Amino acid sequence: MKPITLAARSLSKRFYSLKTLPKPEVFAAAKEAKVQLSPQDLEITKLPNGLAIVSLENYSPVSRIGVFIKAGSRYETTANLGTSHLLRLASNLTTKGTSAYRITRGVEAVGGSLSVTSTRENTIYSVECPRDYIDTVLEYLINVTTAPEFRTWEVSAANPRLSLDKAIAYQNPQVGLLENLHAAAYRNALANSLYCPDYRVGKITSEQLQHFVQSNFTSARMALVGLGVSHSDLKQVGEQFLNIRSGAGSAGEKAKYRGGEIREQNGQSLVHAAVVAEGAAGGSAEANAFSVLQHVLAAGPLVKRGSRVTSKLIQGVAKATPLPFDAAAFNANYSDSGLFGVYTISQASDAGEVIKAALNQVKAVSQGGLTDAELTRAKNQLKAAFLMSVESSEGFLDEIGSQALASGACTSPAAVVEKIDSVAAADVVNAAKKFVSGKKSMAASGDLTNVPFVDEL
Repeated sequence: MKPITLAARSLSKRFYSLKTLPKPEVFAAAKEAKVQLSPQDLEITKLPNGLAIVSLENYSPVSRIGVFIKAGSRYETTANLGTSHLLRLASNLTTKGTSAYRITRGVEAVGGSLSVTSTRENTIYSVECPRDYIDTVLEYLINVTTAPEFRTWEVSAANPRLSLDKAIAYQNPQVGLLENLHAAAYRNALANSLYCPDYRVGKITSEQLQHFVQSNFTSARMALVGLGVSHSDLKQVGEQFLNIRSGAGSAGEKAKYRGGEIREQNGQSLVHAAVVAEGAAGGSAEANAFSVLQHVLAAGPLVKRGSRVTSKLIQGVAKATPLPFDAAAFNANYSDSGLFGVYTISQASDAGEVIKAALNQVKAVSQGGLTDAELTRAKNQLKAAFLMSVESSEGFLDEIGSQALASGACTSPAAVVEKIDSVAAADVVNAAKKFVSGKKSMAASGDLTNVPFVDEL
């Protein structure tokens, strides 16, 4: 294991020698000659230590760089639940190389931003800034990912923020419902919540944070991804500063789908309910079929505040109730499992009928109720949703970073579109059959008087 303290303290001097390409004179010459600088191809390098480095030099005046790490909540144990949540909130605390004050003011001073997001599988540290100041912001990014200090008093002060962060998130009923859905569906790993359990607030220590980082923040579990930066510079950063720990780190447990039910009776007039079965793992051909099936049924509004009146799910449920409702297909893909099903929001009096009507629409597809026009429309919607998601630098960074971390390679948007086009009607029907025959999991909240139990569906 290489020491990281000295590397962190010498970041400023070593980053000073980096050259951000192309140089200003290159831009000036291109402008004078009226030459349009064309974006380069996506470049990928896998270092011997396992670190994946991906870059796209698009000559944007704003650069975005992210460090993707396999350190999501699924890698927590019963002894350290909530650690990844606190780690997310502690991203700007003092490190071995710089203070919390310097990180905050240093990033702001150059018009940049530093953010941390996490999923059940990954934690992503990302920075964005004008490309002229990329050296400065990279210093802080490397500090928070390779040299966190977790001073006892800073961690103690950050602990109460866990409850506030969770309370804000849970103001959206869908957040709590989806957390309950994962807890009902899995026995381990993916059952771990993105948020710290109430009984763990104030009990997460500096030592637990350090142990979690030591176990999961290894080079082989990282991907360094950059947009608007040259590949040679990004590779130099990876070789010098992210060669921190060898080994595969904590392997974690394979997710075990079980099926189950969590009901939250809170008396609310609107009932939120989700019924799912095990779906497909991310990156598989079956995952593409489930994604198309999701759009065949209803994947959510395609236009802001849209009603989706043409979708099968909305049309089918509308026949069961005259009251306002909402329904959509739910699809989540992870590295070793997935969930697929329906999510409904309805009046308490009609909740049972709405849920059953939504499930009947999936059953109808499993019995071959799928036309060529519906399949084509679903594919087009899926392709449009994907292509629009990678139009922004944030969306594209997340897409290629997640791919690089999962497989060490990246699939071009054009190749993704081709895979969607290759999905046949039989694939979609088989996906629907897998849901219909699969063991169900259910989460529901609200006035559950008229909500059937999962074994009654």
